[in-house]
Amino acid sequence: MKRTKPYTQMTAAELAQATRQYDEMVIDKTIPLNAKERRLWAQAQRGRAQPKIATPARKISISLEDDLLQKTDTLASKRGLNRSELISRFVLAGLRRAG
Repeated sequence: MKRTKPYTQMTAAELAQATRQYDEMVIDKTIPLNAKERRLWAQAQRGRAQPKIATPARKISISLEDDLLQKTDTLASKRGLNRSELISRFVLAGLRRAG
């Protein structure tokens, strides 16, 4: 097996030779994403959005039992929300009922 030196130690010509295969996109060499890769890609596209609220949000730290956290994440996913949005909605609903 031919061993190459790290990219950081290559000359410009050596680097160009070593990375020539990436110079152009060859679509016929690609394969479709599997289910896990599609899920990860969708997650990456969504990003880590803040809850959509009128005023600036503050980050807080709370503790939840593992089972409760898992149920929270499952429900948030089913509703197309992130964890913060779901928890914010539940807190608002509780405050309205208490108020």
